[in-house]
Amino acid sequence: MSVLSTAAQKQVEDVLVAGGALTAEQLTTIKEKAEKQKLPVLSLLVSDAHVADETLTKAIAQVAKVPYVNLSNARIESAVLELLPQDVAERYMAVPLGEMQNRLVVAMLDADNVQAVDFLSNKIGRPLKVYAASEAGIRQVLHQYQPALSKQMVGEMGNMGENGTGSVDNAAAGAQGTEATTAETKNIKTIVQDSPISKALSTILDYAAKNGASDVHIEPLQDSLKIRCRIDGILREILRLPKSTEPPLISRIKILANLKIDEHRVPQDGEFTVNTAGKDIDLRIAISPVIWGEQVVIRLLDKSGTSLKLNDMGYVGRALRSIQAGIKGTSGMILTSGPTGSGKSTSLYALLQEVKSDAINIVTLEDPVEYKMSGTNQIQVNADVGLTFANGLRSILRQDPDVVMVGEIRDKETAELAVQASLTGHLVFSTLHTNSAAGILPRLLDMGIEPFLIASTVRTVIGQRLVRRIGHASETYQSDKVETDAIQKTIGHLLPKSEAEIAKIAEDLGYKTLPLQAQSAYTLTKGKDSPETPGGYKGRMGIYEVFSITEQIQDLILKRATSDEIQKMAEAQGMITMREDGYLKALAGHTTITEVNRVASASA
Repeated sequence: MSVLSTAAQKQVEDVLVAGGALTAEQLTTIKEKAEKQKLPVLSLLVSDAHVADETLTKAIAQVAKVPYVNLSNARIESAVLELLPQDVAERYMAVPLGEMQNRLVVAMLDADNVQAVDFLSNKIGRPLKVYAASEAGIRQVLHQYQPALSKQMVGEMGNMGENGTGSVDNAAAGAQGTEATTAETKNIKTIVQDSPISKALSTILDYAAKNGASDVHIEPLQDSLKIRCRIDGILREILRLPKSTEPPLISRIKILANLKIDEHRVPQDGEFTVNTAGKDIDLRIAISPVIWGEQVVIRLLDKSGTSLKLNDMGYVGRALRSIQAGIKGTSGMILTSGPTGSGKSTSLYALLQEVKSDAINIVTLEDPVEYKMSGTNQIQVNADVGLTFANGLRSILRQDPDVVMVGEIRDKETAELAVQASLTGHLVFSTLHTNSAAGILPRLLDMGIEPFLIASTVRTVIGQRLVRRIGHASETYQSDKVETDAIQKTIGHLLPKSEAEIAKIAEDLGYKTLPLQAQSAYTLTKGKDSPETPGGYKGRMGIYEVFSITEQIQDLILKRATSDEIQKMAEAQGMITMREDGYLKALAGHTTITEVNRVASASA
């Protein structure tokens, strides 16, 4: 909003008091404070949290006689966003909401500024219908703009072979193949920055970052180059480029990752960092030769927006209590399992966050270091110089650690060292690749660890998967017969049988409330499909199974029991399985039964 006159400010204050946003006494106190600190009264109202930003914006709009809209949770379709170019929207802090009677409907921060509105109208060549919105609301919509993977870009790149634009990267390949000097390489990189290939790569990475993708797959086909992004665990094709763009694009990636450009026969791994979508993102590059060229998989490591709190990650009830009991000890092992991309590393970081303090020394050994955490000493594995998990762990134990985190136990040597570390008074966190929590213990036996060592060192084991969350736009419905039968079969024994049991059982399982067991249908939630929430989903959360090593499970380990026997014992002692945890979260409105069945089927 524009700067208010004294009279207008007085009117806004009156509106806030009349609306109950604050009392007259509070307003007087704030005015006195503003005068002492020489700050605007309205700004102080928001900064001191006396009045919400949306409430103040609505009051200002009312005084200015401008219609107000709350955009804090708004989701604008991509077709609507295209009505106003992103650069214009950002420059004028205005976002499109749709069309009405041949006028473009926009929400503006400066909606009562007639000159600003006229200037924007002339800029885009259309009459406007203007609403007032808060800065936070407008920025929330601005973040929904996606970089255009346009046909124009595809066309430009397709013509590269004809107009010679792509020769820069080929020259770079030749230069590096003949051991180019550092100066030459720097010059090459500078030239490439402005090439269509460089712009295309930046656009692809920008799209991936803004949509929360975990991976980008660049896959050569016989006559084209396919670009896919893994968003919320699902791969989606976002672009298909001409075959002629493959060599320069892959060469560009190799240059940035300091890899050999002239090597096409063996896999190569590298990394680099980019600043995109307003944040630094670490990229891990894996290049492999395939029959139609070289496949590139780019993993995006972005910790912004990722909560490292156990509650926020989906740990509730019995699972949360088991973990909290396990990390209270000063020695022993807490192990988590699951396939690649199931959130194991994030769980380990959350555990470190729980135990971190100035009173203990935490040392980690990781490949790669995904999150940089203050207060911990993190070591990056580097096999090329002999710094493996096993060698690094030996070094760590000479650094007087209290807590040790080993990114992954891959072999017998690392497993033995981790066990020895826990026996000598260290709390050890690590991961293994197994299908379930119960599978961790037989897996250690397979690695050659003695049963009595496993029984005496392992404290808590965790199995996990990631399911997609339901998006902001959602609706409830009653389950059909198939869903109702599945719910009763899977978690019927956990649900309360009477009204009197609801509060006690809900508290035990970590939920505010639960439906009764005997019902003809249950209330479920589903998201609304849109370009921003494909399938009705946005973001992911964990489903877990967690159990502590009790005396009965220790006896099974000593008898070299199978994972099925250990699983049955853990369930008998109250463990919530991953599928059960997922169904409970579906009843709570966080995800869907279909999504849980898709993810948990492999572990069921």
